[in-house]
Amino acid sequence: MVNLAAPNPVTNAEMMSTLCKVCRVPFGLPATRWMLEVGAFFLRTETELILKSRRVTPGRLLASGFQFRFPELRGATRELDGQTGRTSA
Repeated sequence: MVNLAAPNPVTNAEMMSTLCKVCRVPFGLPATRWMLEVGAFFLRTETELILKSRRVTPGRLLASGFQFRFPELRGATRELDGQTGRTSA
């Protein structure tokens, strides 16, 4: 079993900042705990998965020599943004 994670983990703040920049959204609205609980209810999941931080790295994949196509968040989000038909900044 392996954890699927990029080799360069980022904080939620870094992730949201990168997503806003790549998607050209000037700002993001913070989500309160109750908002997350409502969303988790509809997704049939636990809020713990959303609220608790886990800083994981793909140790086994890295040890086996796996090469990530997008080891950094910005490159991955630019690729996803490009698939929407928009051009990235």
